[in-house]
Amino acid sequence: MLSPQPVADAPSRLLPAHDGWWFVSENGYARLRPAQVDPDGVPNRAVMDQLRAQGLLRRREPGSYSLTVLTSTDCNLGCGYCFQNTAQDPRGGARPPRIAHARLTSDTITRVLDFTRQRMRAGGFDALALMLFGGEPLLNHRGALELLRRAGELGELKASMTSNGTLMTPLIIKGLYEAGLRSVQLTLDGDRSEHDAIRVTRSGGATFERIMENAARAMRTVPLRWHLRINVSHHNRHGMDALVERLAERLDPSLCGIQFALIGDVGVGYGNDLDYGGTLAADFTRWHRLALERGFSLTRPRSGKGCQACDHPDGLYGAVVSADGSLSSCWETAGRPDWTVGAIDEGYLPAEQAEGRWITCTDQYRHGENAAALTAFQDEVDAALLDLLDGAGRL
Repeated sequence: MLSPQPVADAPSRLLPAHDGWWFVSENGYARLRPAQVDPDGVPNRAVMDQLRAQGLLRRREPGSYSLTVLTSTDCNLGCGYCFQNTAQDPRGGARPPRIAHARLTSDTITRVLDFTRQRMRAGGFDALALMLFGGEPLLNHRGALELLRRAGELGELKASMTSNGTLMTPLIIKGLYEAGLRSVQLTLDGDRSEHDAIRVTRSGGATFERIMENAARAMRTVPLRWHLRINVSHHNRHGMDALVERLAERLDPSLCGIQFALIGDVGVGYGNDLDYGGTLAADFTRWHRLALERGFSLTRPRSGKGCQACDHPDGLYGAVVSADGSLSSCWETAGRPDWTVGAIDEGYLPAEQAEGRWITCTDQYRHGENAAALTAFQDEVDAALLDLLDGAGRL
């Protein structure tokens, strides 16, 4: 029987806002006056007692077991920064070498669900948060559909999918929705011209229009929620305002959330030359304001808490399973044999064998500047975002 970690205060952040401070925890937000925070940037004892009484320091146990499954390790795109590449294309094209081919089968689905049932029982869960992942999961949409249908047998199901959007059709998305899918994440790399120079097919073809058309049709077909992840690099920074306007024209903002995310090198030779000083934080704030004005929801700043799978080395709260049944600590390392931490048939490796292989979601990212500069940038962006959300009544 697995045991939860000792109870402690929930992870939190303190952000220097324009007028005072924002206290951020997994349980909510509090606006603090300047006098409530000591000169060294720590809330005084009376404030901490008040925050604790309000429940903002309470560590919450997850309400569902988190399961990420790669239905296919293949991808029809050739993005140079992808963490599933093993190097850049030696010919300078759009065919970077990738992790080995694997495809989810009915037999493996049975084994995945047996493993998950055991883990849910051990952790006392009666609900499952399932993420369909890849590669591109729709390269094996039949496997994705079967997994969704059968996963509902384990308990209350909350299912999502991360897709590049190029293979979605109304028929496919309707079938997934009827099987339990409720949200989809799509990634864009700037406005049309910038995107089509970065997010290309493995033959070098453009993808922006195909993604827009597919997403617009899907939004008219079923009432899914959509998370639009916008990658930010020196290649596309100056096209973001036009992108937000275009998305508002082509898609239904009331169904969509937007997140602007920095792209870094994960060890495959991709470089992002953005200067994280200067006006970049102000640019992020402007993009957030524009998206909010156009009716999109915005991804709220996080408290620093990790994800359910990689934040707990014993795998108590979640798992990442590749299409061949191997276990990884997070989605970044799935499909890489040298990062495997177990298998669904045998379970997790002993701690001494998994040491050095168990990493968290962002451990591999390199952004080219020191950690203090990146932290200061992110704090400035997140504090301004909270100000915007608070002013719009969205907190």
